[in-house]
Amino acid sequence: MAFMREINAMDARNRFGELLDVVQSTPVRVTQKGCSVGVMMSMQHYERLLGVAWERLTVTMNALGAEASGKGLTATELEALLADES
Repeated sequence: MAFMREINAMDARNRFGELLDVVQSTPVRVTQKGCSVGVMMSMQHYERLLGVAWERLTVTMNALGAEASGKGLTATELEALLADES
């Protein structure tokens, strides 16, 4: 997000209502002393990001499970590996 809108923390505090309106259409980076300290976005955008993250995690876990199964790892062996605290 190289072209994300940006606002410094003081302006964000002073213009919070306006900021709430802006983030309904685009995320806004919040800076303090020139450093990025956060991002404000709509709840809809946040939920969409969470959904994408869960989808990617599911795809990764399924791929790893298939690879492990293809290499002969059984559920019993996996449980033993996960229980091993060494």
